Amino acid sequence: MAAPAPPAAAAAGPHSVFVYGTLMAEEVVRVLLGRAPPSSPALLPGHRRFSLRGRVYPAILPVPGHAVNGKVFKGLTDRELHVFDLFEDEEYVKKTVEVSLADTSEKSLAYAYIWANEGDPDLYGEWDYEEWRKVHLKDYLEMTREFMEEVGQF
Repeated sequence: MAAPAPPAAAAAGPHSVFVYGTLMAEEVVRVLLGRAPPSSPALLPGHRRFSLRGRVYPAILPVPGHAVNGKVFKGLTDRELHVFDLFEDEEYVKKTVEVSLADTSEKSLAYAYIWANEGDPDLYGEWDYEEWRKVHLKDYLEMTREFMEEVGQF
């Protein structure tokens, strides 16, 4: 019996990442990456964004008949993608998805962070980005700065 093939290495950058929650705030991305990469508004079909009880950030899961508005950051380096991976933690699974770019109607492949626990009892309702900005952005930026201090500046 032949040995299984080794897992494929992640493609080298530049990378595209679909974001749909707190990472839509360029202020947060600037703290994480030191810049705001070019972005385009985008739609992820076949998914739904949820609020999470007791948390200020959202989750998305595959749900037929729904779509999630967000944006795609383009041109991320391997290091920047790694920072996003660390920030999203093990609660999310990074998957390649196909999004529709709102400014060109083109379809594009991008990574997205999908909630790992599909049966999570804390998922509910619809997460509201504008409400989050008004109520939580200031504290979230401080938490993000603390996160970067803990993990180091790479």
